[in-house]
Amino acid sequence: MAIFPLREMMKGNRMKRILYAICLTLLLASNISAADVSGVEVTALSKSGSSWDGRVLPDYPNGKPEVTILRIKIPPGAVLPLHKHLVINAGIMISGELTVGTEDGKTLHLKAGETIIEVVNTWHHGKNEGNKPAEIVVFYVGTMNAPLSVNK
Repeated sequence: MAIFPLREMMKGNRMKRILYAICLTLLLASNISAADVSGVEVTALSKSGSSWDGRVLPDYPNGKPEVTILRIKIPPGAVLPLHKHLVINAGIMISGELTVGTEDGKTLHLKAGETIIEVVNTWHHGKNEGNKPAEIVVFYVGTMNAPLSVNK
């Protein structure tokens, strides 16, 4: 009797084919995506190479990448100072409303659930014209220790 009975069985072509079929089945079964999991839904909220005002987004800067995620709460009636972002950023309004305006007169009005791909290197401001706080979560993609924005 052989010490490794599987090796003896593998001498036959039929057993090799069965083993190959099992390996292939395991390989294919391991490539399940999130969409294949029961109950999981994936919805793209935004996808663009341009900011909300139609300008093409700049190339990523060179250097070690840094991602920053901020939750920003803006009280009713508050006006953010004129500023510009130095890095690509995008956000989603969690609650309330926010009006964003550029120095050259373009405006965007955001409501809860809506997204924004923000302008980069463009002077703009935000204003909460509603009667409740505006809350937005913003994702910034820049380089280590680089400022996210500067005020004018």
